[in-house]
Amino acid sequence: MAFYKIFPHKDATLYSFYPNMNTGIDPVNQISNLNIAVDSNPQVARILTEFVQDDIEDVINNKIKGAEWDVNFRQYIATAQGIVESIEAFIHPVAQYWWNGTGTYLDVPITSDGCNWLSPAFKDSNIAWSQSGTDNTNHYVTSSYNPNFVGAGGGAWFYSGSDGTKYEVTQSFDTRSEKDLNVSVKNVVELWYSSSLEVPASASLPNYGFITKWEKLAEFNANTTIQPVMQFYSVDTNTIYPPQLEFKWRDYKTVLTGSATASIVNTTNLVSSLQENPGYFTPQSVNRFRFNVAPKYPIRTFSTASQFTGTNYLPTASYYAIKDLETNEYVVDYDTSYTQLSSDNEGNYFDVYMNGLEPERYYAICIKTNINGSTLILDDNYYFKVVNTL
Repeated sequence: MAFYKIFPHKDATLYSFYPNMNTGIDPVNQISNLNIAVDSNPQVARILTEFVQDDIEDVINNKIKGAEWDVNFRQYIATAQGIVESIEAFIHPVAQYWWNGTGTYLDVPITSDGCNWLSPAFKDSNIAWSQSGTDNTNHYVTSSYNPNFVGAGGGAWFYSGSDGTKYEVTQSFDTRSEKDLNVSVKNVVELWYSSSLEVPASASLPNYGFITKWEKLAEFNANTTIQPVMQFYSVDTNTIYPPQLEFKWRDYKTVLTGSATASIVNTTNLVSSLQENPGYFTPQSVNRFRFNVAPKYPIRTFSTASQFTGTNYLPTASYYAIKDLETNEYVVDYDTSYTQLSSDNEGNYFDVYMNGLEPERYYAICIKTNINGSTLILDDNYYFKVVNTL
């Protein structure tokens, strides 16, 4: 499989209205700008999310292994309100180490043993978020807040390198758009990865994760018509939607040497089967599925060999997807670059890393191919389950 997902080891929301509050184990995180009746001041929330550096290095070194790749930062929507016009979310690499903490929203009393609006550490730690300038690697560090409404803080992030390259990525939302956050962050992840190599400090970044926030014009905006709120599931959610870094790379291969009896199926009237599917896998499994296909009614020919002993293949434009059976959502969607079926002398195949699939759930494999101008979806109960133990 050309997809591999890793999950955060910490995340939290920073709330300007509760500047000492930690939310390190809240099941949802939030970006917002709110004006409520008890206080006319706009209230801003931002999300911090960090992934383990060793996990990133392992994927790039031991799984991608020099192939063409990309990586997306994904957060899944829990609730959204106030998205009435086009608005942009900004994602930056965080510039300081921060403590996760053990708080949830509006604990009584408020928990303050981790990061908050005023500090990356904890209440009364005397450690503040950086404001602006350059660090010792010549990366420009910045932050933003409005002193009319809240004290200095709200996170600090790397804005650009000494060469002027900006590190931010954005995603636009409007009233009817998809609300899941899904952005390519390869430029930042490459810099994080470079920190493990023998490169100048100016060519790498320390990994402190991402900060997700609304665009500047939407934060600390006192206009009561501008109150965007989006809540995303956190790493502490009890759902199947924690944040993730989704690596994808092109592992397509075709090796058909010495296969004189190989043929491409050119009819939609065909039979197919999924081979090498025991039905159950642990999250540590890596499985190579083989997809067998043949015409249902072979063309009659004069031959000294059986038509049923040769190897048949789907056309090159054939792709797989993986669907969660309970939600009917694609957890791995068809992708012309990253889910193309490979082939060898035994037929078509593809590899799946089970770690990116939630355990104790059933999944279905679907195959999409194009034959003679017709798009065909092959989904003949190709089911499997990921289990914690076999």
